Amino acid sequence: MRIRPEIAAAAMSAVLAVAALTGCGATSSPSGATGTTTAAAATGNAGQSAQEVLAANKAAHAAQAAGTAEDLDLSGRSGTVTISNAGTYRLHGTLNGQVVVEADDVTLVLDGATITSTSSAAIAGTKDLVLVLADNSTNTLTDTNSYAPDADVNAALFSAGDLTVTGNGALTVHGRGNDAIASKDGLVVASGNVTVDAVDDGVRGKDYVVVSGGTLAITAGGDGIKADNTEDADAGYVSVTAGAIRITSTGDGVDAATDLVLTGGTLNVTSGGGHTATPPADASAKGLKSGVITVLEGGTATVDAADDALHGDASVHLNGTALTLAAKDDGVHAEDTLRVDAGTTTITTSNEGLEAAHIALNDGSVTVTSSDDGVNAAGGSSTDTQQQGGPMNGGGGEQVGDYDVTIAGGTLVIDAQGDGFDSNGTATMTGGTLVVNGPTTNGNGALDVNGSFRVSGGTIVAAGSAGMVVTPATDSTQGWLSATFASTVAAGTTLHVVDANGAVVATFVTSKAAQNIVYSSSAVKPGEQYTIRSGGTATGTDTGGLRRSGELGSASTIATVTAGQAPARSGGMGRGGAGGQRPGG
Repeated sequence: MRIRPEIAAAAMSAVLAVAALTGCGATSSPSGATGTTTAAAATGNAGQSAQEVLAANKAAHAAQAAGTAEDLDLSGRSGTVTISNAGTYRLHGTLNGQVVVEADDVTLVLDGATITSTSSAAIAGTKDLVLVLADNSTNTLTDTNSYAPDADVNAALFSAGDLTVTGNGALTVHGRGNDAIASKDGLVVASGNVTVDAVDDGVRGKDYVVVSGGTLAITAGGDGIKADNTEDADAGYVSVTAGAIRITSTGDGVDAATDLVLTGGTLNVTSGGGHTATPPADASAKGLKSGVITVLEGGTATVDAADDALHGDASVHLNGTALTLAAKDDGVHAEDTLRVDAGTTTITTSNEGLEAAHIALNDGSVTVTSSDDGVNAAGGSSTDTQQQGGPMNGGGGEQVGDYDVTIAGGTLVIDAQGDGFDSNGTATMTGGTLVVNGPTTNGNGALDVNGSFRVSGGTIVAAGSAGMVVTPATDSTQGWLSATFASTVAAGTTLHVVDANGAVVATFVTSKAAQNIVYSSSAVKPGEQYTIRSGGTATGTDTGGLRRSGELGSASTIATVTAGQAPARSGGMGRGGAGGQRPGG
């Protein structure tokens, strides 16, 4: 299902309701179930592959082969040079004026061409246009410094039809009056070394922008790369399959009206001045943005954004790209569904790390650092249903919305100053690893789930403050324990979970002060007694502080608990994940 941007706001509540009806019940594992059941039910159309998304879109055009070139020396000319016959033309020399291409099936070979216009575009094509950058050539296009508000031609390199840039030479485009490179149909950058700067958008194709090779360096006062067709369901997309792209933009780094797909290449984006900057209130300065779905399936992307680093107006599917994200707001935000199936995602700084109405982790590795919530399932509408259990078992007393987090596999490591793992609805874990280095203040918790948090597989370690403790549900089929210490342990403390026989079940090294730890794995047996011991050593692989093994040595006991029993209330008051007040745990 494709959601058009102009109807997305009106349809979003219906989309969320459908997702909840088709997903929430199915994501809960049946009694006794274990393993890594894929969390497909919670993800709706977010599970589409890059191939499936592109197959539903208008196919990108293929560049025609260049024929025998007719030589066109621009030196000594001025004003407008008009090409009115089909063919291949080799342009070289300096022109103070513009080249207008009126014919179809025209290929321009730029071989040391410098074109500067004071009245309009440097090159303007009225039909499809192919631009070939000759080997070892350096070329420059510069347009006028202003256009009429209703000007049809409004970029230094402009095509009213499809536009292709290819070849192995270099091209610099100065968009002094508006955009640098623009096509009113589709735009393909296949190869070449292209550098653009623009007062508005750097590279814009109405139907699509496809980068399949070359290098592209963009500095833009507006958006870096933009596809802006909001009328046709199969257009308005951006696809990167290869090449190296670097974008510095005041607006969004990449803005796709519909789909954004990355299957290869490298993408480096700084939008709005980066995560330390504050953009104007009415500006959008997201790193990567799509109106329907973002699918990141290959290559690498590094984003530093003054807004969300990665944003989908509907869905986001992380399926293999190596991501490094820094954001002033959310690291990854989807209005509907965020699904992670593969790849490595590292959010180095954010307000909230992952945010969507429905979040599903099936595989891959995600590391989140946030000043507020690490993971937050929120948005849309909530129900009047409230959990009536104790405040340490499922959130207690807050509204349960149509939101969910499902972990079926992979690794999720969180370092949060606010709530670490927060769902304003429900949460389910059937496999994978969840490590939460939670808050140090009692107004938030390492875990915060308004509804049920059922665990039937995987490993959980959540350490943080003791003022607002939430644990897995008592009807979880996998054992869990929660221990609150008499006093806070310092950062760098080695903690061991030890069974009644003195065997070390788990070893965890705190990264900051903590007074509570929640642990769940297949090794924990409900109803049995466990001790938490401080000291000793930790060895082996480190996953957010969870170590592969440890030795007790002279470690001392700081808590004794029974698996499946929540700690007694501290009597404080804490802020819930939905913003309301509830008793602290």
